[in-house]
Amino acid sequence: MSVTLKPLDVLLPYQRRWVEDEARFKIGMWSRQTGKSFATACEAVRDCLINPGTMWVVLSAGERQALEWMEKAKQWAKAFEFAVTEELQDRETAESTMKAAEIRFANGSRIMALPANANTARGYSANLILDEFAFHENPAVIWRGIYPSIANPLKRKYKLRVVSTPNGKANKFYDLWTKNEDYSKHFLDIYQAQADGLGVDIAELKAGLDDPDGWAQEFECQFIDTAAVLLPYDLIATCEHDDCIGNNGDGQFFGGLDIGRKKDLSVFWMLEKVGDVLWTREVLVMDRMPFAEQMALVAPLAAMCARVSVDASGIGAMLAEELARKFGGYKIEECKFSQGLKEEIFIGLRRRFDERTLRVPFSREIREDLHGLQKTTTSQGQIRFHAPSNDDGHSDRATALALAVRAGSNTTGNVEFSSLGKAGASRGMRGRQMAL
Repeated sequence: MSVTLKPLDVLLPYQRRWVEDEARFKIGMWSRQTGKSFATACEAVRDCLINPGTMWVVLSAGERQALEWMEKAKQWAKAFEFAVTEELQDRETAESTMKAAEIRFANGSRIMALPANANTARGYSANLILDEFAFHENPAVIWRGIYPSIANPLKRKYKLRVVSTPNGKANKFYDLWTKNEDYSKHFLDIYQAQADGLGVDIAELKAGLDDPDGWAQEFECQFIDTAAVLLPYDLIATCEHDDCIGNNGDGQFFGGLDIGRKKDLSVFWMLEKVGDVLWTREVLVMDRMPFAEQMALVAPLAAMCARVSVDASGIGAMLAEELARKFGGYKIEECKFSQGLKEEIFIGLRRRFDERTLRVPFSREIREDLHGLQKTTTSQGQIRFHAPSNDDGHSDRATALALAVRAGSNTTGNVEFSSLGKAGASRGMRGRQMAL
């Protein structure tokens, strides 16, 4: 079959090098905004044109990303003036209820784009593209599902394409890039992309991002060991202090309450503001305790505080409403968790650590809770904060502390407060359940 290569003229040099590299196993670590999907879609369509009966499957981080990738494939099909005999979107496959996008070509070739999960990974034997693989959910599970189909010696030798921007070291993409010497590797940071003709203002882009770790990972393609960790151990250590719990002065008190019931802990964290430093004075941990008992323990501490920020999401709503009824909305801030609120409180917590204006006690449990907080960047560049679940909840102490920091930093307006003084504060602490 005669094949024109004229459409490839629109590719930048680094994209064309990718498309024309016919290695069976190929991995690309490319900067954001450099046209990864544009290049991988071109290769798949071109292969379908040259080799009748070819099948390509692309697994993307989500359904929207899969459909966006497929749009680029359609553009390439039109560019190659390739006859599309059947084009289906949002089709339910027999193997899965997942949505799919598919192009069928006149010569029997086809391309499918699917959101990545363990079921779809096992469902097909085909040439495979793992798009933004470092951002797939459970990439190790997906890899275990798909690799046997690719490597099966009884079947044809399918091609594998893995392309992503880095996302820290704790994922399968990092392992593939660093440990597989047999792969054809394509590295592209933003500087090389610009040198190869990509029209981008690097200085403007870097200033707009205003995040050194994010820039190093997203655009310089560096594997940042702590990029997904909001609070590294060495940063936490700078704010640990012996003179915390029970050593109360005459400052204002502020509280944060994260509420759980079954597996997750409920935690009330109380801070005292001394000068510009917030000192930990109480960490009340309640494990699988009925709400009435939680209220009995929390209420005396809340009474001491000028302001308390309370988790009012889901099961926390009842306790938050009861505290607001008892102490008034001027003192109790009911916080319904959203991505926006998480970003605000956890960035505020990180800022306190950076400024060394927070003191926390020496405690393995607290240290691990704080270190468990993760800041991740999605393939669309959105920041997400979360904490993986473990046997001790999901960083509940850290969330309570972040809420307390919010309360202590959000003191504008008229807030009623009456200091109990050192003696009164000590009496208020006596008999409370405190677990570190």
